[in-house]
Amino acid sequence: MPGDALIVLDPYPRPLGLIFSPEDLRRLEALGRVERHEGSPAPGDWIDARLPEAAALVGQTALPKARLDKAAKLLAVCNVEGNFLPNIDYEECHRRNIPVLGCGPAFSPAVAEMALGMALALARGIVPHDAAFRRGEETYSRFSNDGCWLLRGKPLGLIGCGNVGRALLPLLKPFGGEILVHDPWILDAALRELGVVPLGLDELLSRARVVFVLSAATTENRKGLGQEHFARMAPGSALVLVGRADTVDFDALLDAAERGHLRVAVDVFPEEPLPKDHRARRTPNTILSGHRAGGLGETYRAIGKMVVDDLELVLRGQPPQHMQRARLEIVTKRRGKPEKQ
Repeated sequence: MPGDALIVLDPYPRPLGLIFSPEDLRRLEALGRVERHEGSPAPGDWIDARLPEAAALVGQTALPKARLDKAAKLLAVCNVEGNFLPNIDYEECHRRNIPVLGCGPAFSPAVAEMALGMALALARGIVPHDAAFRRGEETYSRFSNDGCWLLRGKPLGLIGCGNVGRALLPLLKPFGGEILVHDPWILDAALRELGVVPLGLDELLSRARVVFVLSAATTENRKGLGQEHFARMAPGSALVLVGRADTVDFDALLDAAERGHLRVAVDVFPEEPLPKDHRARRTPNTILSGHRAGGLGETYRAIGKMVVDDLELVLRGQPPQHMQRARLEIVTKRRGKPEKQ
């Protein structure tokens, strides 16, 4: 198969030059015949003309059963956006043993580092002190640290322990406190093997000094964290939201920050771009970041490398090893939205 395979590239909203280094693009082209469409989603007739010979499809192309019926040679679908979108018949792909692969693992190290940085900034008051300094209202030494605290030795909580959670764990363990995890998709025994303490949601919220909200949006957790949950957290605790905004009641979260009950860092929002007059822009005790935790050049190039590495394996008849395979029991409950370019 290698050398003869047709690889169809429909990567929008990712430009090819963003995700593939010149070296990785050469590696991809060495695997077979590459046909590409860039700058917009590929037209339906362009895709349909190539599906009968396609061995791999790289992109977020819609693949209902009627299209899959035309794709008798299809061996893999490589999503290069990050979200498993509801435009694919995942059950039919599963039945045909066509892996639908996601690039989430490429983003995880960058998101984990950002989450830790946000937690440190909240605990140590870095952002408000910088603002006060620029206004000429700074204080010095111990007087500048009222209400600040160390992460060292504190219990730290993760809601969700998927790709980002597992990248975050080795960054948190050196602080020496308990790491508490709530993830209903992972067995408690498996979590204990990671060196963490599995807990129910309410207990985690009441015990953790920092809560990292890392979970993906599903049909079961829409606005799952609300006022009653934030009230369980100790006054002055920190919450870092880098998963999906739909997993929290966003207004209730801002209420908790505005009251001074929580310190909150947010990288994802219910609406992006956030409206200019949105109350979040005026809410104290918050750090706001425009969905940038994972969007580094190194991250995007990691996507391209993962795609080529796994296609090399798939075209040799071996299972992929780097990208994340869509699990049918999970992906059918996700509420992924296409990313804006």
